[in-house]
Amino acid sequence: MMKALMKTSASAGAELKTVPIPEPGPGEVQIKIETMSICGTDLHIYEWDDWAAGRINTPYIFGHEFSGVISEIGRGVEGLEPGERCSAETHIVCGKCRACRSGKAHVCLNTSIIGVDRDGSFAEYIVVPQENVIVNHPSIPARVNSLQEPFGNAVHTVLSGQPAGRSTAVVGCGPIGLMAVCAAKACGASRVLAFDVNEYRLDLARKAGADVIINPAETDMLQAALQETGGVDVVCEMSGNPQAFDAALKMTAQGGHMAVLSLPPTVPVRMTEDVVFKGITIQGITGRRMYETWLQVQGLLASGQVDLEPLITHEFKLEEFAAGFNLMKEGNCGKIILRP
Repeated sequence: MMKALMKTSASAGAELKTVPIPEPGPGEVQIKIETMSICGTDLHIYEWDDWAAGRINTPYIFGHEFSGVISEIGRGVEGLEPGERCSAETHIVCGKCRACRSGKAHVCLNTSIIGVDRDGSFAEYIVVPQENVIVNHPSIPARVNSLQEPFGNAVHTVLSGQPAGRSTAVVGCGPIGLMAVCAAKACGASRVLAFDVNEYRLDLARKAGADVIINPAETDMLQAALQETGGVDVVCEMSGNPQAFDAALKMTAQGGHMAVLSLPPTVPVRMTEDVVFKGITIQGITGRRMYETWLQVQGLLASGQVDLEPLITHEFKLEEFAAGFNLMKEGNCGKIILRP
């Protein structure tokens, strides 16, 4: 038996339960979890907002960012052995659809997500398909390895705009936005602008290497961006705020690139003036390119060019989960680690 943090009903909160340890089936791997981290998606599920109510089926174990050690392998698994340290790509895809067969598995319409559509990682053990196992670099600490999945979102977002030698803006400095600041600096952005209304997170953005810190609650963000750059070459929209989205679109330079990882509501866009005549590219970002982004993530971490440790601001035992989720709700935190 094992401890697991579960959504037991269609309501806010979660419960720590004792449940059977999952056994790996054919082609599956059982992982003993060492560290896990809380994601914004987990907070949506914990608080049971409209998205969670329309997507999540209870009871089940949630959570999806983790690192651990392979504890058992199922029949037919090759190339993986018990004792290897690992994490996992959280999107389980069909491998048969048009997207999968054309190298775009990250947008597979048949995706099942760990911790959303099936049992996740807020537990002592998890079972995942062997294809999704990511063997971790031995030099990287376990708690940093648990951040690779969200760091992959940041890397996918930033690199979609080819930031080397170009000005880059990160609009929204939640944990993934902070990781985007790290990625942009490591990949040679000439100037990195960070925007957020939370001073705690702006301070973290400064520590992550942002060249310019802007609080839209105090300064007109569009005017400030244009004054600093004349137009930003690569804009990473990570706030989901309609007003910030509009300013992000307008600050994008002629011929520039806007990558959208956030989930904004329906927003008005002046297509003619802000997109067509400016000749900009708008790219939606979901997940990580499988598995190109993972190789980039591990390369950046192993190179020493990116240090995610300063972004880990709190650590709790799994039993103390409520304290972690309360901090996430307040926003006065970076990444929060939970340990079994």
